[in-house]
Amino acid sequence: MSRHSPEDLRRLLTQDSGRPYDLAERLGVPEAALVAARVGHGTLRIDPLPGRLIPCVQALGEVMALTRNRSCVIEKIGTYNDFHDGEHAAMTLDPEIDLRIFPRHWTHAFAVEQETGTGTRRSIQIFDTAGDAVHKIHLRETSDLTAWDTLRRDLALADQSDSADFHPRAPVEPPKPNPERADALRQEWAQMTDTHQFNILIRRLKMNRLGAYRIAGGPLVRPLTPEAVPTLLERIHADGVGVMFFVGNMGCIEIHSGTIHSLKPMGPWLNVMDPRFNLHLRVDHVAEVWAVDKPTKRGPAISVEAFDAEGALIFQCFGLRPEKGGDAEAWAAVVAELPALARAAE
Repeated sequence: MSRHSPEDLRRLLTQDSGRPYDLAERLGVPEAALVAARVGHGTLRIDPLPGRLIPCVQALGEVMALTRNRSCVIEKIGTYNDFHDGEHAAMTLDPEIDLRIFPRHWTHAFAVEQETGTGTRRSIQIFDTAGDAVHKIHLRETSDLTAWDTLRRDLALADQSDSADFHPRAPVEPPKPNPERADALRQEWAQMTDTHQFNILIRRLKMNRLGAYRIAGGPLVRPLTPEAVPTLLERIHADGVGVMFFVGNMGCIEIHSGTIHSLKPMGPWLNVMDPRFNLHLRVDHVAEVWAVDKPTKRGPAISVEAFDAEGALIFQCFGLRPEKGGDAEAWAAVVAELPALARAAE
């Protein structure tokens, strides 16, 4: 139970001009508690079920989609087209708003209206059972406000309380190798024909992603230095290499497909500030980086993947597929030249 009442949180919100995420960290409360405190004060509880929510979001037209984890934020401008619902996984496949959605983590959702000095800001904010943000949708000047009113009317919940019960955040699973199955891992890895087979493989061998990387060895994986991450983004930017950049959390993964046109470091943050794509990465959170090579029917799927000190995945970056305009050879050359860690895989 939070020591802060909804009234306290509303007062603190009016006194703080920073990000609610940072205020929640300072107060030791879930971010969703700050949003819930405004229910009845411009904020409405709505149905979080993606199968109901996303079609209403599509009707809004152009919006900004935001997904984050503790170390990276991705923002894309576009429309939620080509939605495919599913009980365990759903997705939007628009060229700009490209999402993988895991509905069981979409627990709390709010339609937020906030008055500012520049006008009314409108957003939809979705949180998991711990009150951590899963996905946010920010309306833009061109968004359809009639569709916004319809969304609020059709998705409003009967429960409009200004507080909620949140469960403790699940700890990050530490690296889980299984050295006794290392040979089986390497053998079956080399026989893969699709990247989606990887998760099935490591689950069957009782490992997780980072644990498998630590014991697979070359040529399947290559450990890189943390400095490889800014080097990677600098090369992508300078050479105009098309990539697929995945950023996510347990409930949502958001993907940018294309090039990077700007790169601006600011303190510990490395920022992409393109007109319809922003990325904000805490480079100082990067503790472990791997270059990964998975075989597929269409050729090698080469990725660079970064993890924090607890073993949480920060991002994955793949080369853009040739049929999407990518250059497999250019991407492979970029990855091959990234600085390797001066040790063998464990």
